[in-house]
Amino acid sequence: MQDEELINSLKARNPTGFKELVQTFGNRVLAIGYKFLLNREDAEDIAQEVFIEVFQSIHSFRHDAKLSTWLYRIAVTKCLDALKKRKRKKRLIEMGKMLQLEDIAHVLVGDFAADRTLLEQDDLQEIAEALNVLPDNQRVAFTLSKIEGYTNPEIAEIMGTTTVAVESLVYRAKKQMHDTLLKILRGY
Repeated sequence: MQDEELINSLKARNPTGFKELVQTFGNRVLAIGYKFLLNREDAEDIAQEVFIEVFQSIHSFRHDAKLSTWLYRIAVTKCLDALKKRKRKKRLIEMGKMLQLEDIAHVLVGDFAADRTLLEQDDLQEIAEALNVLPDNQRVAFTLSKIEGYTNPEIAEIMGTTTVAVESLVYRAKKQMHDTLLKILRGY
């Protein structure tokens, strides 16, 4: 089915259209969810939420982007919402490694002296809050680039912006996270 046919089928509440939507985009939405959330069950929950949202809001689809782009935007937004609800130690370690801040990873797993460990709840909360200071657009661009492996033009299409804007968002996100994590690390 072409995008237009699929959209019309969804708007008509045709079960075949919904089945086609899930068959066409299900694996990709699941993969996005998994790469953001790092947990298959959570990714499956998010995928289900995405398809329900698409089904419920298909009438608001404006045709200013491809159906797949709109679907992926919804998936990314749902993933970000899920990440805001939970702050995971594993995620912090991966972010530290990705930013080449090996010290963050070592501190989180307790490799530093006991009096400098961040394993206490208050300290983990402080690190998690520092990671959440990124504006949503920077967090989305950074995650799609560094975790998902999308190219800047692909990210621009998903986010509805320009490639130059994506490059700027990723750069600023990386710099802000790097600076914030180093400041926290030096405080210990």
